Amino acid sequence: MITKPKLDYGSFQPGGAASDAMVQAIKTLEFVKSGQAKVHMTGQVKLDDEEFATVAEGMVTGLLGSLALVTLWLTLAVRSWRVVLPIVVTLVVGLLLTTGFAAVAVGTLNLISVAFAILFVGIAVDFAIQFSVRFRAQHADSGDAGILEAAGDGGGNGAPDSGGGSGNIRGLSGVYAHRLSGGGAAWADCRDRDAGGVCVHHHSASRVAENLSPETRLPRYGYGFMKPVDVKIRHHRHVLLGVFGLVAVAGIALVPKLQFDGDPLHTKNPNSEGMRALHLLMSNPQSSPYSAELLVKSLDDAQKQAERLSSVPQVHDVLWLGSFVPTKQDEKLALIQDAASILLPTLIVPNPKPAPSADELRASAAATATALGGVLDKLSAQDPLRRIQAALVKLSTAPDAQVLAANNALVRFLPLQLDQLRTMLQATPVTLKDVPPSIANDYLLPDGRALVEVHPTGVMSSSGALRKFVTALQKVEPEIAGTAVDIVESARSIVRAFEQAAAAAIIMIALILFLALRRVKDMLLVLAPLMLSALMTVILVVVLPETLNFANIIALPLLLGVGVSFNIYFVMNWRDGVKFPLASPTARAVLFSALTTGTAFGSLALSHHPGTASMGRLLLLSLGCTLLVTLVFVPALLPKRPIDEA
Repeated sequence: MITKPKLDYGSFQPGGAASDAMVQAIKTLEFVKSGQAKVHMTGQVKLDDEEFATVAEGMVTGLLGSLALVTLWLTLAVRSWRVVLPIVVTLVVGLLLTTGFAAVAVGTLNLISVAFAILFVGIAVDFAIQFSVRFRAQHADSGDAGILEAAGDGGGNGAPDSGGGSGNIRGLSGVYAHRLSGGGAAWADCRDRDAGGVCVHHHSASRVAENLSPETRLPRYGYGFMKPVDVKIRHHRHVLLGVFGLVAVAGIALVPKLQFDGDPLHTKNPNSEGMRALHLLMSNPQSSPYSAELLVKSLDDAQKQAERLSSVPQVHDVLWLGSFVPTKQDEKLALIQDAASILLPTLIVPNPKPAPSADELRASAAATATALGGVLDKLSAQDPLRRIQAALVKLSTAPDAQVLAANNALVRFLPLQLDQLRTMLQATPVTLKDVPPSIANDYLLPDGRALVEVHPTGVMSSSGALRKFVTALQKVEPEIAGTAVDIVESARSIVRAFEQAAAAAIIMIALILFLALRRVKDMLLVLAPLMLSALMTVILVVVLPETLNFANIIALPLLLGVGVSFNIYFVMNWRDGVKFPLASPTARAVLFSALTTGTAFGSLALSHHPGTASMGRLLLLSLGCTLLVTLVFVPALLPKRPIDEA
């Protein structure tokens, strides 16, 4: 049965009220109340409502959990609630302003954009951590001037004796250009290049106005115990660079192995009612949603196309209006008439007997059980007649209520089936005019054009099988269309679009880095780790595997933004003469920034929605690769300088 519900677009689930009304109506059905039948609902409206419910499930909890964990990481990073409080306030204000901006500029949020509330919490705090850790390190030496020095050093976070300076603020501006959630981050982080941005003004004003100046006697905020690691990395830099070079080559070789699953159904919750019902329909090729269609000029053309497409091995059947008119009717009608002459006399009973009593049913069950018992020794141990004989023995001694209930369950639909059999045995010749209008209107337009519908062989449970089906059809008829073709062609278009977008993004990142750093060499020092972390992510995606889909592919631009941010901090430190990058406050800031970002990605990875969860997993993989590249590859890549081990 197909229904067209009234949708309430003012609700988060437009079809919710209609679905609830249908559920209440279904519960009143006799067979449903007795438990003899189950009704499942599916369809685009049902699937869309369930998808939103799945995405929204746990989203508020995840957002609050992310905020709590981010607060914990901030506390461990800067060790002062007086520093943490302005950051958290700035973060919340930025989130509210971002939401308001989206409401004004976009109007509505879709299922994917909802996830960016959690992403915002993890990503927007990055610059605040960099600034605050730098401030704490500077404050130990400069007292109240630490804020101004931190604002001048911006993203550098070098050691206080590194000669940092206002040049490092360009590091922040270079990173900023690559943030996917730039609109929101602009509110939460440092937008203004001249004064350190909203982050600086907000923090400075808050601390001055509320007298939240942290205590002065604190250790430096770097990791001094990492100095020996810095030294070893520099001494073995050629070996490390060779290993990472091999990893990059492996990543390049595996790029063609990346798979994109363009089926939107694979990003939905398979355990929802709508998806379970859809899977039941997919078991029948004629009710599968993965059909292909062709609109031709006439019924004659439809017949010719049906014959051509039926020869494709991947095709189960081809339907057109003529498919509902049997072929070789003379031969088939003669056979039906022969069967009718034998069966109809037994199906037409002038004076039917009354329903049997419980005693009569028990006697019949006992007689049948006895008859079957005489042949049990001739049956195999697994023969179903053995189970039937045992059931009849139990039924022959069962109470009246149980016997009558069993009889009712067995023969309840028998009269209807016998009526259908009597009708079929009285078949007459059929023509196109005899096809009901409810069916004919789906396959023939008033202007004479006809529809040809093609169904695939087997269940299209994988994107590879669907591509083979569509590719085979397109070789026979390039103009084929339909749901299956839409899915495959949309996937191809999206892959091409993201390939172009990735190339354009890398070019723009390189241009912005050059404008910010003013040196080709420094630009390449930032780009090389970015490309390496991307190739390492490719390796993990292929090996695990983690298939790309409509949900997680949108994270690719975000991966570029996250990948470039950590690298530029270390390059700016190197420009400022920092000798031990892993021992500097920057390493501490990068580590805790990765923890906050990973917290957001982890919340998404735990989502009940498969698409959102895949986005979180892909982002976590990329973040891990980025952190490894930043803390190992970048120190080895930076041009060698004399290291004072004292």
